[in-house]
Amino acid sequence: MKIKLTVIVLITIALLLSISLGCKNQSSTPTEPADSSFHDGGVVVYEPNIYIYPKAQLRVSVQLDFPLGGNVIQSIPAYWDGWQVEVEPTGKIDNTYDYLFYESRTPDAYQYHSGWIVSRDSLSMFFRANLSEAGFSEREISDFLDYWIPRLIDYSYFIIYPQFSSDINRVIKLTISPPPDNVLRLYYVVEGSTKSELAIPKPTVPKFERKGFAVTEWGVVIK
Repeated sequence: MKIKLTVIVLITIALLLSISLGCKNQSSTPTEPADSSFHDGGVVVYEPNIYIYPKAQLRVSVQLDFPLGGNVIQSIPAYWDGWQVEVEPTGKIDNTYDYLFYESRTPDAYQYHSGWIVSRDSLSMFFRANLSEAGFSEREISDFLDYWIPRLIDYSYFIIYPQFSSDINRVIKLTISPPPDNVLRLYYVVEGSTKSELAIPKPTVPKFERKGFAVTEWGVVIK
C-alpha cells in the first residue's frame, strides 16, 4: 500500500512539473522573429535608423527582406513580421518614436571597390559633410554623430566604404506601403586602419531630392 501511494505521489509531482515547465515555455516569447535562412558568419548592420516623412498623417507598413539571407536581431518598436505604424509629417511615429530602429545580421555582400580613408580626429567633420551631401537633414546627421563619433576611437584612421541604395537593396530590401516618392539609404562599412592612404578610387555620392513623401535611412557595419 505504501509503495502504491509513493508511486502515485511521484507521478503527481512529475505531472505538476511538466505543466509548470510548459507554462514557462509559453510565456517565454522571443523578442524577434527567427529566420532560418542565415545563421552563421556574415556581419551585423548596426543602428539603421529609418526616418519617415509623409505629407500628411499616414498609416504606413514597413517590411524588411533579406534576398541573400539574414534576419533582424533587435528592433524598436518590435519588428516581428513588419512594422505597422502611424506617422506624422514631422516624422513622429506612433506619437513616440523619431525613427524605426533595427539591427540585422546579413552576408558580407557589400561593396569594397571605392571609399575614403579618414583620420580619427576628422571623422565628425567628414561624416557631417558626407551625410549632408547625400541629403540627410541636420537632425538625422546629429543622431548619427551623437551615436557613432564616441564609438569610433580605436584606430588612428578609418577606411569608410559607402553603401548606397543600390548596394543595400541587394542585401536588405526595404518595402514601404504606401510607397514613398523618394527614398535615401546610406550605410557605411567602417574598417580601422593604421595607414593614412587608400589605394582605391573615391566614390561619387548620388544626389537625393527631399520632395513629397520621403524616407531616409542610415546604418553602419563595423569590420
